[in-house]
Amino acid sequence: MTSTIMDDGRTVIGESSSAPQGKAEEKGKQRPVPRNFKLAGNKQEISSDFMQPMHMPEENRPFFVNIGRSGVIAALEELDKQLQEAQLPRVLSKKVPTDWTGKEIAPGQLGLINHGGTPKVLTRPGRYPGFPLRNWWARSWCGTKGLSDTVIEFQGLTVVQVSQNQAAVVSDPQNQVFVVTNSGFVAYAMEGTYDVLSIVDQTHLPTILKDKLTGVTLGWTHEVKMRSKVSSREEKEYVVATFLNIPANNCAILQRDDDLELLGAGQSVITNPSVTLRGLYTLGENQVEMPTKDIFTRDQVPVSLTIYLKWQLTEPLKLAHHGYSTPYEALRDKTQSILTQIVAHLDYSSMVKQRSLGPDNMDDGTDPSSPFLDALRTRAMDDMHDAALEYGIVLKDLAVIDRQFKGEIASTMDKLTTRALQAQVEAANVDRENSNKVKQEEGALAVTQIKAQAANTQADAEAYRVIAAAKAQAQRIKIEAEAQAEATRMQAEAEAEAVRIKAKADELVVDGFAREMELRRLEVARVRAYGSKTVFVPTESTGAQMGNALALGMAATMGAENGRAVKG
Repeated sequence: MTSTIMDDGRTVIGESSSAPQGKAEEKGKQRPVPRNFKLAGNKQEISSDFMQPMHMPEENRPFFVNIGRSGVIAALEELDKQLQEAQLPRVLSKKVPTDWTGKEIAPGQLGLINHGGTPKVLTRPGRYPGFPLRNWWARSWCGTKGLSDTVIEFQGLTVVQVSQNQAAVVSDPQNQVFVVTNSGFVAYAMEGTYDVLSIVDQTHLPTILKDKLTGVTLGWTHEVKMRSKVSSREEKEYVVATFLNIPANNCAILQRDDDLELLGAGQSVITNPSVTLRGLYTLGENQVEMPTKDIFTRDQVPVSLTIYLKWQLTEPLKLAHHGYSTPYEALRDKTQSILTQIVAHLDYSSMVKQRSLGPDNMDDGTDPSSPFLDALRTRAMDDMHDAALEYGIVLKDLAVIDRQFKGEIASTMDKLTTRALQAQVEAANVDRENSNKVKQEEGALAVTQIKAQAANTQADAEAYRVIAAAKAQAQRIKIEAEAQAEATRMQAEAEAEAVRIKAKADELVVDGFAREMELRRLEVARVRAYGSKTVFVPTESTGAQMGNALALGMAATMGAENGRAVKG
């Protein structure tokens, strides 16, 4: 029988007493596994005899009270009520606290008293006086515990409280193990004890499981063991619970007798001794390079191939039904068988020229190794794909990436092939060297052209600079000449204006003495300019001198007349 369950958080427990009658009849029959089974998005509500939600046990246990929303004290009160109804010693003490002396119990604590071997619990905060103020005969103070403590064990009284991420593995008085998660209980064992074997962090299990071939993390596990005394001298540990934390896109397969169960991703725990963990699997894509064993060609030349495989496991139950623990084991055996059949029908010569075999070199039918390539394309892929589907595996890719021939014939042929390859390599090297030289010359020519172009550009720039400098020099000279001419003209005009002003001023002088004094000053200036020993010789003719004398006389007469007219 095979079935699938996908609930989050569950416990693998024992047989259910309410199983249908047809269950036993179907147990010996193996149902066919659906070929189109997919883990993601196919959650099926299938009843299972050994997969139930992980929670507190539901059967009626004596003096066993679940801790509800009211807390530990309410559960203790309920347990005390059950003990009273059974006419057994109570667990809650009748003592009343005071506020002045005695043993102190703070809020949030429980006081523990050993009353003749039976437990007594103080729940109210305060001080509790001792002997002789109170009756403490056959009683002894055993300290305090916190109300929120995970585990409290005292004189047969057991209190367990676990948080959302914890799981408590508990053994009851009959050594039956159950698991408590996100809850708690208060129990009093009259015969035997409730032993808390372990408190497990469900999301951080210590043991990691990986695929040894691909290195993919399959999940985490943790085994809880219980020590049992099997004889007067021997004690052994037995596994009573196995915790599983399966990541997304992974799964586990459980087995009980001939029945298999698919367990999806999430947190689970196995407590049923008849249920074993068959294995963990990943449902993602995987790839590996697989070397094959020696295969003989038709002419008895051994060859070893290296195969590239890429696959994805979609139906783990099929793989487990065939007895394989990993998809690689199934693919390895089938691949070896199919390639052995293909290579056994080929000659050494048809394979020696092909260095790599894959999809890229399967298109040309004229290749000498086309028989092997055709066989790989038409038979290997098809046969492998069909064989993989029988194991619940989808084969994504298959390629032969390397081959090694062995034996004397292979070594001789390999030498010949190596020489041919060396010749090809040498020819390729010569072509490469020639190509490199051509590229170097082309590069040198390109550099020369670039340098010439740069020189032309520089010459053009230099000529432009000289022309621009000449134009600037001519423009400067022109501007300086125009400025000099303008300055000379302005200076001449200024000197002429000064002469006119001075002549006009001299003309206005009518006093003879003033005129005489001006002449004397001119004489003094001339002597000062040319020296006292300078002799001035007239350069004009006699007639000219006479004309000058007449002009001077006339000018003097005109000046005298003007002066008299001004005075009159």
